[in-house]
Amino acid sequence: MSTTPKIYDLVGVGIGPSNLSLAALTSREPGFSAVFLDRKEAFDWHPGLMLPDAEMQVHFLKDLVTPVDPTNPHSFLAFLVETKRLYRLLVTGRSKVPRREFEQYCRWASERLDNLRFGVTTENIEWDGSAFLVHTTDGVLRARNVATGTGLTPKLPQCAVGHDPQQVFHAEQLLRHPRDFSGKRVAVVGGGQSGAEVVNHLLTSETQRPERIVWGTRRANLLPLDDSPFVDELFLPDYSRYFHSLPEGEREEVVQRLRMASDGISLSTLQAIYRRLYDLELLEGSDRACRVLLDQHLTALTRTPQGLRTTWQPARGGEPVHEEVDVVVCATGYEHGMSDLLLGLKDRLALQHGLPVVRSDFSLEWDGPAGNRVFVQNAARREFGVADPNLSLLAWRSAVIANSLLGRERYDTGPVSTALDWEPLGSDEAALRHPGAVAAGRA
Repeated sequence: MSTTPKIYDLVGVGIGPSNLSLAALTSREPGFSAVFLDRKEAFDWHPGLMLPDAEMQVHFLKDLVTPVDPTNPHSFLAFLVETKRLYRLLVTGRSKVPRREFEQYCRWASERLDNLRFGVTTENIEWDGSAFLVHTTDGVLRARNVATGTGLTPKLPQCAVGHDPQQVFHAEQLLRHPRDFSGKRVAVVGGGQSGAEVVNHLLTSETQRPERIVWGTRRANLLPLDDSPFVDELFLPDYSRYFHSLPEGEREEVVQRLRMASDGISLSTLQAIYRRLYDLELLEGSDRACRVLLDQHLTALTRTPQGLRTTWQPARGGEPVHEEVDVVVCATGYEHGMSDLLLGLKDRLALQHGLPVVRSDFSLEWDGPAGNRVFVQNAARREFGVADPNLSLLAWRSAVIANSLLGRERYDTGPVSTALDWEPLGSDEAALRHPGAVAAGRA
C-alpha cells in the first residue's frame, strides 16, 4: 500500500531568533503544518561573542512576538513570569537586558515549541515542479513554502584570509575556543559594537588582559549608536515599508547615510572603555593599554620572527602605520550575500547585482507558482533598510511572512502611530498629503 509523502506548509531552515519568532507565531494556527531545522544540537545565539557584559541594543519588549501578538505564550514577559524574575528585572530599571538573558529567553521558547528539529543539517533546496525539496541529513522534506534564516557569513579583510586561525580570526570565534591573551599584543579591527565589546572584554579581564591593544577602524572616530527618538523611527514598520518603496538606485545611499542608527557603539560601552583606560593609565600607572587608530585601513599582515606585522593605511593618505602583534581579532561584520542553500534555485530567481530581489512580504521574486514562495529572514537590508538585520522588527517581519503564508491578515501589520510621515512612495496616503511631507521623510 503506497502512501503520499507528507508536504509541509512551511519548512524553515535555521533556528535563530528570526525563524524562532516565525515558529512561535505560526504555532498558534490550527491546521498549519511547519517544521524548522537547525544543525545545532540546541538553541544558541552568537556563542563566540556572548561576552559577560554584552547588553542588548533594543528594548526587551521587542521580543519574538510581543509587538504583534502580546498574548502569545512565548513572549519575554511570559518567560520572566515563569522564571520568577519579572519583579527583580523591573527593580534593576533596565529596558535593555543582557544579551545572555535574551539567549536564555530564546532557548526557553525553543523548548516549548514542538515543531523544531535540532541536529539536522540542510544541504540543498530544489523545486520539483510541485513542491520544494529540502534535502537534509535526516532525509528529504517536501514543502509548499520555505523560509531561510541561516544568518550571515562572517567577513574578513582580504589580508587576514589564510592565516593561522588561532592567531587571526573573526570576532564571532572569540569564545568558541579557549584563548590566553595575557601578556600578548592584540590588534582589534573594526570600530562597531562588536569591536568595542571585544576591546572592553580584553581591558576588563584581570587574568587575560593583553600587554597592549591596537584598535583600528576606518571610521573618523569611535562613533556612538544614534538611538535618539526621531532616528528610532527608522525601526518602525512604517519606515521599512517606505524604504521598500524607494527607487532601487537610492536605497544603498540612504543605508550608508543612516548607518549610525544601527552600526554605532552603545554609549554605555564607550563610557566603560574610556573610564577603564583612565583608571589603567592614571590610577594604576600603566602604559597606554590601547592605541586607537582612526581613519585607518588594515592593508597587510606579515609574519615576522616577533609575531605578526600589521600595516594600516591612513584613509586620507600619508605614511602607513606598522604595529607588531601576536593576535588579530577581526570585528569586521558579515557578508550580505545569497545563501548557499538557494543555489539550486538560482536560475529561477530574479537577481539584481547578483542578489535575489525581495518582495514586500519578504519572499523572493521567482518564476514559479505564486502560491509557493521562498521567504528570507535577515537578508533584505537592500530592500528594507537599516532595520532589517536589527531585532526591533523581528516580530513584525515574522507576522508579515505569516500573513502571506496564511493568505489572510492573521496579524495586524499595518501602519502604526508615528511622529514622522513614512507613507510609501506612490501610495494614496502619500498623494493626499502635502508634497513636502514625503520629501521631509526622505531628507
